[in-house]
Amino acid sequence: MTTRRDVLKAGAALGAALALPEFAHAQAAAAAAPVAFAPTPGTWRTFAVVTTLEVKAPEGKSGPVQAWMPLPAFAADDWFRPAGSTWTTNAASAEVVKDPHYGAQMLHLTWKDGESAPGAAITSKFATRDRATDLSKPGTSASLSTAQRTLFTAPTELIPIDGIVKATSDRIVAGKSGELEKVRAIYEWVVDNTYRNAATRGCGTGDVASLLASGNLGGKCADLNALFVGLVRAQGIPARDIYGLRVAPSKFGYKSLGANSEVVSKAQHCRSEVYLEGFGWVATDPADVRKVVLEEPPGKLGIDDPKVAAARRALFGSWEGNWLAYNDGHDIALPGSNGVKLGFLMYPQAEVAGARLDCLDPDAFRYVIRSSEVTA
Repeated sequence: MTTRRDVLKAGAALGAALALPEFAHAQAAAAAAPVAFAPTPGTWRTFAVVTTLEVKAPEGKSGPVQAWMPLPAFAADDWFRPAGSTWTTNAASAEVVKDPHYGAQMLHLTWKDGESAPGAAITSKFATRDRATDLSKPGTSASLSTAQRTLFTAPTELIPIDGIVKATSDRIVAGKSGELEKVRAIYEWVVDNTYRNAATRGCGTGDVASLLASGNLGGKCADLNALFVGLVRAQGIPARDIYGLRVAPSKFGYKSLGANSEVVSKAQHCRSEVYLEGFGWVATDPADVRKVVLEEPPGKLGIDDPKVAAARRALFGSWEGNWLAYNDGHDIALPGSNGVKLGFLMYPQAEVAGARLDCLDPDAFRYVIRSSEVTA
């Protein structure tokens, strides 16, 4: 039987192995890189991400404990290949479960009543690389199945495609023809009309209709990229958010677009994709353009700043491979929980006596996520 001591020793050993010179070297190399931001497919990189969990019950609360840990299970042959997850834990049960609609995977852990220090250490490995699509040269991409097209043009609880979303989308694409022209117009509109709000907790909520109705288009990636996805889906064009985690510095020298420590507990980031006939799934990330505007040193850059302009060009059609993809799911019901569905699964989740913990406060929740590039 795995004890608490075993779990914590395993987590500490893995954390120590991950923390050291390779990350510092990568960070230094990134800092010296030129401004040009132009991801292109190239060498595959392999990473290991370790999440060390020790669930802390809120003061005065006791009872059954369970947790749900997102696992990188999204797969795309050209840019992301998950390589499985392993774990040690003192949980009474640990089971990989899958969302029935999107296939999002999570490790569901349950502990015996009275366990004094519920804990686990989960290691996930994956390979990734930069990706880019030449949008001047349509080719022959695999068509989406009817089921996939239906799924990725459908509304979700937080991303409706009628009402104010449809009306806004129609205004943006008025006079445009063809999917590529319409999607590019929506991307440019989101970049020009939204802003990154530093006060938004976590990555935001992704409540698209409320965002538009407020007239205050500020938020973070789960808000701004969900807005982009909703506006695209309102035109009947497949689009999706992919929820993940930054795991390494940007090799292009953009401090705002990479993980700047081996501890990545707060480095969650969602990206977006659109499906275009002749091109397949195309990378997009208008939210990161607004992140560059707000956060790239020295901060509060103008929209015409060269760093912003380079990111804006690149993030319609390409991504940098310093990020892991968990899933593209929405409206996620946590198995074994009577709590509300999640708009998306990108953070560890846990409940004590049926009360859900604050996933955006890893220090109180007690989880640490560490990342390392595997070079051997």
